[in-house]
Amino acid sequence: MAQTTFEEISASDFFYRNRDIAGFTNPSRAIFAAIRELVENSLDAAESLKIPPDIYVRLSYEGEASKETQIYRLRVEDNGIGVPPRHIPSAFGQVLYGSKYKLKQQRGTFGLGGKMALLYGQITTHQPATIISSTGITKIYMYKLMIDIQRNRPLILDRKILLNKEQWRGTIVEFTLEGDYFRAMPKILDYFKQTAMVNPYANLTFVDPKGRLYKLTRITKEMPEPPKETKPHPYGVDVELLQRLIQITPHKNMLDFLKNHFHRVGEVTAQKFLEFSNISPSKNPKKLTHEEIVRLMHMLKKFKDFLAPDASCLSPLGEELLKAGIIKELKPEFVAVHQRKPATYAGHPFIVEVGIAYGGEIPKKDGFLIYRFANRIPLLYDEASDVSVKVIEAMNWRRYKVTPDMPIAIMVHICSTKVPYKTVGKEFIADRPEVRREIANGLREVARQIQRFLTRREHVDREKKRLGVFSKYLPKIAQFSAKLAGKEKLPDIDKLLRSVKRFGAEET
Repeated sequence: MAQTTFEEISASDFFYRNRDIAGFTNPSRAIFAAIRELVENSLDAAESLKIPPDIYVRLSYEGEASKETQIYRLRVEDNGIGVPPRHIPSAFGQVLYGSKYKLKQQRGTFGLGGKMALLYGQITTHQPATIISSTGITKIYMYKLMIDIQRNRPLILDRKILLNKEQWRGTIVEFTLEGDYFRAMPKILDYFKQTAMVNPYANLTFVDPKGRLYKLTRITKEMPEPPKETKPHPYGVDVELLQRLIQITPHKNMLDFLKNHFHRVGEVTAQKFLEFSNISPSKNPKKLTHEEIVRLMHMLKKFKDFLAPDASCLSPLGEELLKAGIIKELKPEFVAVHQRKPATYAGHPFIVEVGIAYGGEIPKKDGFLIYRFANRIPLLYDEASDVSVKVIEAMNWRRYKVTPDMPIAIMVHICSTKVPYKTVGKEFIADRPEVRREIANGLREVARQIQRFLTRREHVDREKKRLGVFSKYLPKIAQFSAKLAGKEKLPDIDKLLRSVKRFGAEET
């Protein structure tokens, strides 16, 4: 009889064995995911200081790996906040170590993406990564490192300290990886275009393996306010979170515990809740039994008088910047944008922003051109499974004079402290009823705006045709009338045409 063996594996080892769940499913998807993850880290690093991002990405051909894949060197540079030297090895060489675990809106969710790119590069090319970073003080730190996959620890192969004479601040990441760029190219170029659309204050430069330069230049230096870290909302807690808060709290009574550990819970609300739950305000939270903690969690979800989360932990793009980004990248004839008021699902605040664009350089196709974003991240895969697409397909667009054969682009942006992704790869958003409702309401608002535009346009077209008829036949009528009346001088038709034009303008 075979004996079962048990073993423990590290986080690095788990993702080494299961890299598909992080988006590194094949050589073309992997090269796209590596670029995306590092660019998003760079955007976050610059936005945290409210610095307009300058990001440079270069992908260089290094050689053949097999008949279908090649070896590339990827270099990503930014002007962000930089990484403190003591954190550089772990920030790039230890999976699930990072700065992404605060409760606020940010692109990263798991502290995984950048390390996953380096891990993928290491397991496909067996080469170390080079990290160069400075926080803008006197020194630049350069590390050459690999990941000890079995122990989930960084292996530092080389370390240098350079003088920072020019006071440079930012981070450079360079490593080799196996991939298939030419299959990934359409998605990568689309990713840069959409990133520029939803980050119109960023300069993005991409140099591909053939040396072709793609430069997307910012059109504004105006940026959204950075999000602020927040506390958990009572409706979003579970037993595990309650136990953790109780373990770390310095407060000796339940009243102070509730006021200091939960979002938008003041003294009056805390008193009301404790009375509702039949819990003494003076009870020490550390003396709660497991059963009492479970009951506390249920009572927090039942109490109806907690205030909804505020939106200070979110950083929506805003209607002006969203409109500017759409105009910059799509060059449409008409744009309408709308930002919904903050809403919540399961205690997590979120804001939906939508836009619709018509005409101009938007191509006609069988169906709408749909752009999906979450926390200013373009979502390019698994479109059919996304809640935004389901809402768009379910709407009766003909009611708004819109048909699928029109040159129409629709944008949906969701920002939240916890975007309800369906997968670790962050490619599509789950169909949450609260999220679906906000998307639908936002789309109805912009649909009404495009309906008004199309109605005015139809009216203008009718008036142009009407004026064209008058312009074509009035001279002939005047000529025949003068001839029948036996007059040589033709009547003045310009006055009549001007009155027709003025009447048309008043109607419009």
